[in-house]
Amino acid sequence: MDGDGEAGEEGLMILPAGYSDDARALWDAALALNRAAAAVSPKAAALPPLLFFTDPERTPRPWETAARLPRGAAVVYRAFGAPDAVETGRRLRIATHEAGVRLLIGLDVELASAIEADGVHLPEREARRVAAIRAAHPDWLATAAWHGEGAPPDGPHALVLSPVFPAGGASATRPWLGAAAFRERAERTDAPVYALGGVTAGNVAELTDSGACGLAGVSAIRDAFA
Repeated sequence: MDGDGEAGEEGLMILPAGYSDDARALWDAALALNRAAAAVSPKAAALPPLLFFTDPERTPRPWETAARLPRGAAVVYRAFGAPDAVETGRRLRIATHEAGVRLLIGLDVELASAIEADGVHLPEREARRVAAIRAAHPDWLATAAWHGEGAPPDGPHALVLSPVFPAGGASATRPWLGAAAFRERAERTDAPVYALGGVTAGNVAELTDSGACGLAGVSAIRDAFA
């Protein structure tokens, strides 16, 4: 699991020996969803199939997971005001560069600029900022959270809809959607939509034909790529 995997036609890594069955199941499903979405909308073709979301409690050493991710995946670093945000961000930048993985920063545009990240991820309450951010940083990838209760945010390259299944962290108290409701909400927007929240190797097959452009997760990705 040292990043020496073989690259496929799209330049995405084919997992070599040594990865867990769960890692293979998640990555294969993410690739299949991304390809299906790209066949319908070219917007999805340039997106990472898999997003690893960090969490201070559940992923205390996120650079270790980042280093094991397949080429073409992405990390969303959410510092949540941590005093070591710059140090952790820089460690993630080194790990993601070496792995061929993109790095997005949650909300903090200044941090994203300081560590030369590849873009930002905005919480739903801040999604209105996306137009200004994209104008100031046209090379960045900008995604935004959406919980499906109101109109989808307008302007991000992609939305991250959650929770799809029963989840932990901040989503633990939110009602989960299920695959059918996820698809219904994804059809409300022209933006590609990632599935986040409780997605595991055991239930990812339920998202086949859901319209998701890829998968996102915290603990499931951390554990699968350990």
